[in-house]
Amino acid sequence: MTRVLVLQGPNLNLLGTREPEIYGRETLDELHAGITARASELGLDVDFFQSNHEGDLIDRLHRRDFDVAIVNAGGLTHTSVALRDALLGVQRPFIEVHLSDPSTREPFRHVNFLADIALTSIVGQGARGYHRALERIAADFGGDRG
Repeated sequence: MTRVLVLQGPNLNLLGTREPEIYGRETLDELHAGITARASELGLDVDFFQSNHEGDLIDRLHRRDFDVAIVNAGGLTHTSVALRDALLGVQRPFIEVHLSDPSTREPFRHVNFLADIALTSIVGQGARGYHRALERIAADFGGDRG
């Protein structure tokens, strides 16, 4: 079974209450429940990790106990060379997901340290973006291999 790590960056723990006009009203737990259900349908094994600390995200990647990742780095997308280096260093493919479309927001959000090394970027589709990422993973890497 393909093992998928869903890595959630800073402030995503505030989903549902943080700027709902941008990020929606769904909580992180609700988002993860939907991802779990879709992953099960696709025959994927999914694990979640969220942190507001860059080093914790990097340490989680270093475990290398996954086949492919879905990464929403939040604000670290625009600032973290260290996270980029970790994603390259662990040699695991990943899909970048953002609930909103950073390219339509403030100019500082137009900088993206991850897009050019990701398999693809799925932006501005809310929770559906994670489902699309799972569908791409199932198509490219297979679901249940057992």
